[in-house]
Amino acid sequence: MSARPLLLIVLGLVAGVAAWFWQPWQEGGRKRLFAMVEASQAASDGGLSASAVISDAKGGLEADIVVRDLSLPWDLAFLGDSEILVTEKGGSLWRIDLGSGERRKITGTPDVRVQGQGGLHAVLLHPKFSDNGLIYLSYAAAGEDGKGAVTHFMRARLDGTRLTEQKLLLRTKAPGDRGQHFGGAMVFDRDGYLFVSVGERGYRDDAQKLSSHNGKILRLHDDGSVPKDNPLVDTPGALPEIWSYGHRNPQGLALDPVSGRIYEAEHGPQGGDEINVIERGRNYGWPVITYGREYGTGIRIGEGTTRPDIVPPLHYYVPSIATAGIAYYAGDAFPQWKNSLFVAALRGHLNRVQLNPDGTFAKEERLLSDRDLRIRAVRVSPKGALFVVADDGVILQVSAKP
Repeated sequence: MSARPLLLIVLGLVAGVAAWFWQPWQEGGRKRLFAMVEASQAASDGGLSASAVISDAKGGLEADIVVRDLSLPWDLAFLGDSEILVTEKGGSLWRIDLGSGERRKITGTPDVRVQGQGGLHAVLLHPKFSDNGLIYLSYAAAGEDGKGAVTHFMRARLDGTRLTEQKLLLRTKAPGDRGQHFGGAMVFDRDGYLFVSVGERGYRDDAQKLSSHNGKILRLHDDGSVPKDNPLVDTPGALPEIWSYGHRNPQGLALDPVSGRIYEAEHGPQGGDEINVIERGRNYGWPVITYGREYGTGIRIGEGTTRPDIVPPLHYYVPSIATAGIAYYAGDAFPQWKNSLFVAALRGHLNRVQLNPDGTFAKEERLLSDRDLRIRAVRVSPKGALFVVADDGVILQVSAKP
């Protein structure tokens, strides 16, 4: 065979493989490929012991769709027992009555730049929302130079179906020309400090640079000002908002109201998703210390999985489950699940991590895998029911069977 036909055949094969690899996730191409590679990785790394995982535990549960026909919903917050705020990645914020089904669009939302994984992300109520009506939003918008997209955090007052008194709390200092790893999770601690997350935006080494917000958990006052006792306030060259660093894409933050611990769900690469307990001023390793590997090739990232100065994860996932949002459960609807973390898994289930009384990992359980949903967020209602947000455009309520 001459060189020209052979070259055409090779180019055709390459184009076919590329088309198969980049087809939408739902069609299963990338999912099958990553599953095969990660199965090999799990075997070589030891993976998760069978005793630590209970797969597809469904007994005693009902999962009912309570909201449909959303466009890439990202997060929700409860205004009361039967009313929620819901964000859509494209920039819409909705006020939805779960009883009547009425949905009203909120005006006064920020200008969002949808770029790759970026858009309108989390919504959070102020701890004293019933008194002050304040809510918080995280979103992607243009950087200081008007180019690209960086993670922003804002506060506003909710007045019926409009936002007023909008205030930009923070435009992160980070390169903005890439479309991945925006973070955007938010949570208040017991003392009223606001913790927010920023992904490393695909610039891995930035997670270790204290001059960048990329790959960090930040701590702010509720008005966006910097607490004077933040760990790096007096460190030359370091950004004062930083609370912890060495994170890849922290997409979930949750508070244990009893112990005061803040838990983080971190989306790793191929393998290496993590659940972390966030500590003051500590380094969480990315991209130097990680269980993750390169997509497709399976080549190890970094120099190892442990180092004395790096905080190890509370729990890690090999193979990856594609962690997203996280919630701590202290409700009464499922007393057997108290002291558990619920983790949204974009790979199609709701992950429950049972904690020991001292906060260490005990076991995990995988729920709702029969629904085949890309689960983006999980929240606990005032009555202790679980609400699950899925990229598929639905919100489900998970409750006990009568």
